[in-house]
Parts: sequence; C-alpha cells; structure tokens
Amino acid sequence: MSARRGVLAAGTFCVDFNKSIARWPEQDTANEILEINRQGGGSGFNMAIDLKRLDPDFPVEAMGVVGDDELGRFLIGECDAHGVERDRLLALAGGATSSVDAFNARDSGRRTHFYHQGVGALMTPERFDFSSTRARILHLGLPGSHAAMDRPWRGEANGWAAVLRTARAAGLLTNLELQTLSAVRLAELGRPCLPHLDFLIVNDFEIGALAGRETRAAGGATDIGAVKQAVVDALGLGAMRWAVAHFPEGAVAAGRDGTQLALGSVAIPASAIAGANGAGDAFAAGMIYGLHEDWPIADCLRLAHSSAAASMRAVSTTEGVAPAGECLALAEKWGFRPLAA
Repeated sequence: MSARRGVLAAGTFCVDFNKSIARWPEQDTANEILEINRQGGGSGFNMAIDLKRLDPDFPVEAMGVVGDDELGRFLIGECDAHGVERDRLLALAGGATSSVDAFNARDSGRRTHFYHQGVGALMTPERFDFSSTRARILHLGLPGSHAAMDRPWRGEANGWAAVLRTARAAGLLTNLELQTLSAVRLAELGRPCLPHLDFLIVNDFEIGALAGRETRAAGGATDIGAVKQAVVDALGLGAMRWAVAHFPEGAVAAGRDGTQLALGSVAIPASAIAGANGAGDAFAAGMIYGLHEDWPIADCLRLAHSSAAASMRAVSTTEGVAPAGECLALAEKWGFRPLAA
C-alpha cells in the first residue's frame, strides 16, 4: 500500500434542507412538509462524513469553498465535530454557501433536489492545491453544479478534467462523483474526465449516459444486462482500474483486468427506511474505503451496499451511516437480494 493514507473529499460542500413529504405533488397545489432536517451535504461533505462514520480513525481531508456566512460556519463546525481536516475548505468573503432543498417522498422513497450554487459558482481549478495533502485518494464532484468548473479550462474540456489531471500528477488516485443531469449533459461533462480517473462509482443512469447506452427500461426499471455492458464500455473510454454502477436492486463492478462481479443490494425492510437521500454517497464511501484498504472487490461491494442500507434509516444524508462492522452486521441480519441477470 502507498505511504499516502486517507481520502481528500473535494468539490461540493453545501447545506441540505431535507424535507419529507407524503408524495410528490401536482403543480399549483398546496402540500404539507412533514419534517425538515438541516444537514451538511454535497459530494465532498457527504463522502468526508460517511468515511468518518464508517471508521472514526480513518484520515479524511476536505477541500472546497463555502461562504463566510452562518451556513458556511455550520459546515466547518460539522467537519470539526467529526474529525475531518478542513484547512483546505476555504470560506470566501461576501458570498453565500451553496444550499439544497432535498424533497423526500415517503410513498416512493424517491428524492428531488433544488440547489442554489452560491459561492460554488466561483470554484475554479486554481483553488485545488495538492502540494501538501497526505491523502491517497481524491474524491471529486459534482460536475453540473459549479459554473466555472463546468467550462473549458486551459486546454481541458472542463475544470473537472483539469483538476483530476493535476491530482494524478501529484500522486493521488482519483474518483469522480456525478449527479443525474440529462444524459447529453452528463456525457458532455463526464467523458473528458474518464482518462484521468482511477475509479468511477456512479448509478445506472449515469453509467449509461457515459457509455451512450440506455440502461433503464420503460417505467424506469434498471436493465441489469445493459448496465453490465455500459460498465465495460465506460472502462474502454477511460483509464479506470474499476468502474462500478449501483441501482436499487444491486451493483455491477468491472475491472481493467477483465474481472466482472454483480451483487444484490441489502434487503432492508420497508419499515426501516426513512429516506433514500444520501444512499448513493454512502455506497460510494463504502466502495472507496474498501478500495483504499485494497480489499477484494466483492468485500468492497458488500460494505458499499451495507453502508447504503444503513444510511436509509435516516432522512439526512449521513446520520444513518454507522461504523463499518455495524453496517455489515445489519446487512447480514437483513440479507442481500438475489440479482437476476
């Protein structure tokens, strides 16, 4: 294993206002919000906190921008409370911290996000300095959420590709988190990044967008066979050691050495589910933790699914995640779903 240790969680740091509703409403109607919960959010924050909840002794660093406002101070305080090194999390004067209204529909378990960029729109590749980090892996996101990063940058198609290239040159392994935009926009932002990645952990729609392949059937059900092919296709477009795609029923992983593996998700009882917001982040945290520790890919997938299931016990993005042993014990108690081909 490299002398480097830990994860640098970089990119989006925002405050989530998680709001539970009975069902997604029609337009022009009045609807009750059943519960409001304020938590830190964003790909950088969620990865950082999830990793510290999986293993409090695991070294995690934060890198990104917040405003010098109450929400920014909240995020900095949360990093301090969880032991995340946040010297590289910069508070920009005079700006508003990025925020998200995340609506969780209890009848379907689905979530819908409305976000305000705030100072996130000002984040550029120049704010990513890897000269002093001790981390082994960079986890970066989210393309589509930061105006300056989404634009071309000094010969690269966008700032994300520029940051990933710089990180690898500095000796870091790299992983990119995406969000569910249109397939065209995902491909436009994500494909230029693939040659600069060591790992790619995304959902079924996102892997399909990158590969140019439809991975969801009519009605939104995942076409597992198409996902398996899309993961292989994505590997061929980039430099990744591993590409992983997750979906409600399970996950598929493919390695550059030809290894392919699929594993069903944890059969969490419906009565234990409070919300799905953050489950994808928790899955990625479990995968990244296992990959960092050089675990067999099957063990990485088991922890990823276990962490995702544990996270669904809470409405917030991170509060349901528990120490790795506890997550795995929950998975053993509930079992793993069989995954059809």
